[in-house]
Amino acid sequence: MDYYCLIAGLPDIGIDDSRPAFDTLTFKESVYPQIAANDKRLIDLFYQKFDNRNLLNYLKDRELHFDMRGNLTKEEMEECFRLSEEGETVRNKHFPSYFREFAEEYKTRRDEDETVKWEDRLAGLYYQMAIHCGNAVISGWFEFNLNLNNILAAHAARKYNMRAEAVGDNEIAQSIRETAGQRTPSLAGLANNIEEWQRIAEEPDWMEREKKIDLLKWQWLDEAIFFKYFTIERIFAYLVRLEIVERRTTLNREEGKRIFGALIERLKDEANEIKSNPL
Repeated sequence: MDYYCLIAGLPDIGIDDSRPAFDTLTFKESVYPQIAANDKRLIDLFYQKFDNRNLLNYLKDRELHFDMRGNLTKEEMEECFRLSEEGETVRNKHFPSYFREFAEEYKTRRDEDETVKWEDRLAGLYYQMAIHCGNAVISGWFEFNLNLNNILAAHAARKYNMRAEAVGDNEIAQSIRETAGQRTPSLAGLANNIEEWQRIAEEPDWMEREKKIDLLKWQWLDEAIFFKYFTIERIFAYLVRLEIVERRTTLNREEGKRIFGALIERLKDEANEIKSNPL
């Protein structure tokens, strides 16, 4: 299906915009209803990452913040789990099958195995689903992000002499795991522009690195939808770009330092856990 009027009516957006016309929540409320049912499942994949965060909070403490950008409301999530626990069929299309699988594993292992990185486990299930969505452009977007995130995380881990981990099961993720003990493993040839990603990872200024990552994503989208003029792929790309701009306007240098510091502390904790529990 083509979306001539919808796409023509979307306000222009640039990577350096300081005040986008609306945000991703407004997009969900105003643009999403105009999308065909068959295409909504692709837009749902974008918002599903907020469902993932809500799921983790729900399992940890039901009083924690619930992000309204998710596909599921808090009441819907509670109802889905109630039906699941009672052995009834969950018919809500926004309740992915891996939610049940993840929740069971979390409840079983959270007290027994504190080394499990639940965010990564959930992200792996999410990427596995999204990459097999059946749309070449959107599938490619998720695999691109999976690879990029794994490369950046592996570089940060090795820079601070910590064990490199990876999300997912594709070739790059497997290579990172297999070379976890190497200081500078070679990943060349596993993905286009991987050397550029590694150079970005070496950028010492946190904010500058974030800008380069955002630009890399923006350029990927430019190339992916170049011949997609009034399609769902262009709408999806617009939504991703909207989130990039939205995020850039809320981050500042001090917040960047805080987030990066939290990442390093997490990596240090994992390294200490590995030292105290060697294989």
